[in-house]
Amino acid sequence: MRSGSTRGAALAALLCAVAVLLLGACGTQVAGRGSPPSATALPWTLSAPTRSQINGAELGTDRRTVTIAVDVPSGPNPCVRDLKAKLTEPVSNTVPVQVTFTSPSGDQSSGCTKSTTAKARVKLPEPLGDRELVVGYPGAVFTADDAHLPHLRLCGDLGCTPPATGCTTASYEQAVKAVDSPAHTYRDAEHCDGKWLVLDISWPTGPVCGDPENDTCAPHLGDRWFYQAEKAGWKPFFRTSAGGCQDVQDREPAFPTALCASLEPLSPSLHPTHSPSP
Repeated sequence: MRSGSTRGAALAALLCAVAVLLLGACGTQVAGRGSPPSATALPWTLSAPTRSQINGAELGTDRRTVTIAVDVPSGPNPCVRDLKAKLTEPVSNTVPVQVTFTSPSGDQSSGCTKSTTAKARVKLPEPLGDRELVVGYPGAVFTADDAHLPHLRLCGDLGCTPPATGCTTASYEQAVKAVDSPAHTYRDAEHCDGKWLVLDISWPTGPVCGDPENDTCAPHLGDRWFYQAEKAGWKPFFRTSAGGCQDVQDREPAFPTALCASLEPLSPSLHPTHSPSP
């Protein structure tokens, strides 16, 4: 009997020892000791396309459904979630829409370093009509007026109804913008008959204006642009620094001699006679 009791006690002690080891091992596994750490998830943040990333807008046959094409991040892994267009509070004669999406593209390790075009759709409570659609802020502005539907027309810097082409200050400002001129551009001279326009423009170079050692912001570089009137405004078709008519009439024989015969060659150092364009 004593021998059996001894063996039973020994077996019990052995089982307890095994149990302790097993529990200890389980505890180690639960704690993750020795296991590889999990990868840190990339943060997905809320984003909105900039004006230059808004590629176009289409109007559905119901005149209420608007589909907006935007550039969004892309890469080898998913880069965009929850792309949506939402109508915000209407203002006056405009219909403002905000496009948003979430993306990990703020982290370079996401691989979302390229872009692709995606579309978001929103349904307006009533037909767009003659109101302007403003997407984002500052917004890209679209209109159905004079558009090739279903594509809405993207309006320019001077709005959806720019000043009528003519020999006016507002019209000249549109002409300056049409050639993507540098900041602080000056108009030096205009020769205009309502259908054709010659515009001399210049801009300061060298030391920055406002420098205590630079009172004149000179020297100036200049361009002479020739334009033809179109429905949307002045359209530039030729640039030269030469005087007279030969160069421009070689390019466009219909250009009137009365507007170019007296033109002198442009000097590379022009001094403005008009106020700078904004």
